[in-house]
Amino acid sequence: MALEEPFASGDSLIHHIDPRIRLLCAVALTLPTALLKTFDPALTALGAGLLFIVLARLPLAIVCKRLFVVNFFIVFLWLFIPFSTPGTAAHSFGPLTATNEGIALASLITIKSNAIILSLMALMGTIAIQDLGPAMQQLKIPNKLCHILLFTYRYIFVIHQEYTTMRQAMSARGFAPKTDKHTYRTYAWLVGMLLVKSWDRAERVHGAMRCRGFKGRFYTLAQFTTSPKDYIFLAGCLMLACGTIYIEIIHRGLS
Repeated sequence: MALEEPFASGDSLIHHIDPRIRLLCAVALTLPTALLKTFDPALTALGAGLLFIVLARLPLAIVCKRLFVVNFFIVFLWLFIPFSTPGTAAHSFGPLTATNEGIALASLITIKSNAIILSLMALMGTIAIQDLGPAMQQLKIPNKLCHILLFTYRYIFVIHQEYTTMRQAMSARGFAPKTDKHTYRTYAWLVGMLLVKSWDRAERVHGAMRCRGFKGRFYTLAQFTTSPKDYIFLAGCLMLACGTIYIEIIHRGLS
């Protein structure tokens, strides 16, 4: 079993960029985007995300599916932010009044969220998981963060198998979920036992690693090489990030 990585294989320009460069570009573009407070730089970041999707030649159906998941949760923000943000009244829905400031804030969050997701799908989603950990290590990211990523990838399937086994055992005993206390109690026991089994598995894995001489670092045979086009791509992303920040500063100054 393995996590689906539909974007990791390809022959596009971005797929041939050094994974370390893609990681740096992702950080350089997404962090400023998350801090934007005006629309023009946010739209610029959204356009950049769409450009990366095109350059990576990602399947549009899968891209749209993942964007749907993200925007499904953003819809809930639209149910609260426009009505809870003080400002000038724009529309009234019975006792609730949506303000222009609330609508603008919800729109800005929507644009920034989609821009960040698009950029991450194109830049980090195209990195195979077995290359992502070594690339993070070579960028001097703390080893513990790299270990968390790799262990999560490795053992999430084991935990899912345990969950599937327990669900099958519940079904074999005639359990049928309903909206009652028995169902809630059963699911609470399911989650509790899953945590216990996960903890037990972690203890056994830790003991096995210590027996094999693990000293806090993974070693890999993955070798990454950079070329002039990698540095050109990095420079372009840094210029784009600086341009977005500059537009933000200009708009804040005008306001």
